[in-house]
Amino acid sequence: MSTRTSAAPELEPETGLVWRRMHPVTPVVRGWTVIVVLLFIVLQNSAESLQGLGDTVDLARGVGLLWILGGLAVVLAVVSLYCWVAWRFTRYAIGTDAVHLRKGILFRQQKQARLDRLQAVDIVQPLLARAFSLAELRLEVAGGAGSGVAIGFLRRAEADALRAELLARAAGVDVAEGEAAPVAPERVLYEVPFATTAGSVVRSFVTPVLVLLVAGVVIAVAVTSSAAPIFTLLPALLGFGGYVFQRLVSEANFVGAVSPDGIRSRSGLLETRSQTIPPGRVQAIRMRQPLLWRRKDWWRVDVTVAGYTIGGETKEVSTLLLPVGPRETAFDALWLVLPDLGVADPLALLAAGLDGSGADGGFTTSPRAARWLDPLTWRRNGYAVAGRCLVIRRGRLTRSLTLVPHERTQSLALQQGPWQRRLGLASVALHVTLGPVQAQVHHLGAADAARLLDEQDDRARSARRAEGPEQWMRRVAPELAEQVEATDDASGVPVQAPPVPVPPVPVPPVLGAEAPAAAPTQPAPEHPTHDDTRRLDGEPSA
Repeated sequence: MSTRTSAAPELEPETGLVWRRMHPVTPVVRGWTVIVVLLFIVLQNSAESLQGLGDTVDLARGVGLLWILGGLAVVLAVVSLYCWVAWRFTRYAIGTDAVHLRKGILFRQQKQARLDRLQAVDIVQPLLARAFSLAELRLEVAGGAGSGVAIGFLRRAEADALRAELLARAAGVDVAEGEAAPVAPERVLYEVPFATTAGSVVRSFVTPVLVLLVAGVVIAVAVTSSAAPIFTLLPALLGFGGYVFQRLVSEANFVGAVSPDGIRSRSGLLETRSQTIPPGRVQAIRMRQPLLWRRKDWWRVDVTVAGYTIGGETKEVSTLLLPVGPRETAFDALWLVLPDLGVADPLALLAAGLDGSGADGGFTTSPRAARWLDPLTWRRNGYAVAGRCLVIRRGRLTRSLTLVPHERTQSLALQQGPWQRRLGLASVALHVTLGPVQAQVHHLGAADAARLLDEQDDRARSARRAEGPEQWMRRVAPELAEQVEATDDASGVPVQAPPVPVPPVPVPPVLGAEAPAAAPTQPAPEHPTHDDTRRLDGEPSA
């Protein structure tokens, strides 16, 4: 039996879709901010009238107060009626190949999210929704900003069951109407204590900036003998305070887990977010370490996922695999996405990428001429080729290591500015889906850059041809598909299958394994063009 019970379903004969409404409390959860603002405005404007109601009754002020309260009641009634009508017109349906959402009163809107384009499924619980045990389901699909679909609010158990059904359908598991998809078990890999999250924020760039601001305020007050400098720098202090607050409430209580239906993460102090990213949908991975984290050997792991666009409604926590953690935990997060680097000694390659410089670990770095453009980092900037990905190393004060799977490279660009041309340098950019992790190898020698462009073009094309369909549940946990499809011959009731084994924590490949042979190199031109952008079909891009 299906667990979707928020409202009575309605069958649409033309399309065969079964439309359902959200939970009846949804208007309260969505509209409480409007009600609070109205109450604040009314109370502020009626403060004078309230002060006049003391021992002596002022009839005029009393009548004015009644008018204000009556107007407030009318406004609240109108807002409540609008929210109720909007709730009545908002429905969702789960089709065989897409999720459909209808909403709008005057201007009707219908959105759909194709299941074969599903990138991630989030369960979000704002503070008030947690009080009612409700949650919102957010579906991120491959596309531009605003292409996702939000279904909410639903009961938390209903949202969990719906997420399991959508992930099963997107993975190629057939789930009949009225059937409940099995909720995949999960295995928690790491948890980030709140003290560690707070310590990472304190050790970020905010700390020295705040120290300088406070010192500047103290010196300015002492010199001018006036409090005016405090008010001058107050917006900056509030801005940095907002940054610290946002980091703490969004990244607190972070939990990373693995399950047959994808990579799971949970975080949040006031608003909690439970995210599921299907394996293989991550486009690029980055490990990053600011200078003040070096003593603790803390690292941050974030990713670019198709569907999570910059500047949209999604938050930065949606692109995190690990907000902060020691090196071993960062490796655990990396193995979730890329368990096999395709090299004999992956730990040695990662160590050279995180801490090394020069040609250590097989990296190709910038030539000595690049010191005029990168005086601090020219010996660290470079790349190394692994069997499964391209590894890009950058930065000295803030260390960064970016890994791009070969099959995720969508296009390549060779760029050369006037100063680079004069010094015989060029940069190579690997274009992936828009996101926080972008890959670019800066200031290589012109011949090295042209050779990387040609070889990476061949590697990416070959990896895409070998890539299979994204039906990860059937590959990782076929027992989960069998549990849905198995039925009792007599009753037609789904048979209780054995528990689905959670896949073990991915580990680096066995030491000594041979890496795939690299594609044959082609002779590089002596002088690359100014901006040679190449698609994976080998033709230049306009």
